[in-house]
Amino acid sequence: MDANLDDALDVFQGVRRRLFGIAYRMLGSATEAEDVVQDTWLRWQRTDRSVVVDPPAFLATTATRLAINALQSARARRETYVGPWLPEPVDTSADPTLGAERAEGLGFAVLTMLEKLTPTERAAYVLHEAFVYPYSQIAEIIRTSEAAARQLVSRARKHLAEDRRREVSSEEQRRLLTAFVGAARTGDLDQLERLFAEDVVSYSDGGGVVRASRIPVHGRTVVAKFVRAFHLRFWEGVRAEEATINGQPSVVLSRDGTVFAVLTVVASIRGIDQVLWMMNPHKLGAVSRAA
Repeated sequence: MDANLDDALDVFQGVRRRLFGIAYRMLGSATEAEDVVQDTWLRWQRTDRSVVVDPPAFLATTATRLAINALQSARARRETYVGPWLPEPVDTSADPTLGAERAEGLGFAVLTMLEKLTPTERAAYVLHEAFVYPYSQIAEIIRTSEAAARQLVSRARKHLAEDRRREVSSEEQRRLLTAFVGAARTGDLDQLERLFAEDVVSYSDGGGVVRASRIPVHGRTVVAKFVRAFHLRFWEGVRAEEATINGQPSVVLSRDGTVFAVLTVVASIRGIDQVLWMMNPHKLGAVSRAA
């Protein structure tokens, strides 16, 4: 590698985690985010770097624009996705904010809600709320005016606020998750119902690859009976290991040394609002490597 390319690699490696953090929040997929990061590196190699005044800003701009394009095609694929689509989990135990200044846009509930935004709304929101980019810089990145960038962020906040509940502390979420795993293992119907909010929803993402419910399951009693119905065969020989995934308490489930699911809950003061089962084996690579 020549000296110039060596320097280019040093600059790129210095912001690589940030680029991944932007792309992951944009796409909800570690695999697709890694593709964006690699494409950004290829473009950086081909760029006349002598005229780039601010390399980190240039690289962030490139990654964001590539992620916007990737999101547009990803959404077309997700329209034919088998069953509920959930974000691809990433281990954040070593990097709680995933390359950002704030953890915003990282939790499963918010990532799922971000799917409702337009690609430019999502980019503006991610850059401002997670990476604290000023509106002037966001405007340059997504090729709009500063006023329009402000409006995009404001509109995104309103969209998210419509569906967002006030979540409990991380400690309380972990307590509820631990209690849920215990009740799910034993099929304790009464305990499950006590843990759930009245309108709890269970989402299982098997992607059509493994056996999982292809529709969301709604309601305290129905979800409790659903969890109890498969508790004997599901939990047999399963090791449940606590982890910090996407900045929130989660449990990594493995059998015979192989990770087959990531389980987490989203909770508010009313109890567990959502139970999320990430079971698509194509989405577990990042967590399996960390485990």
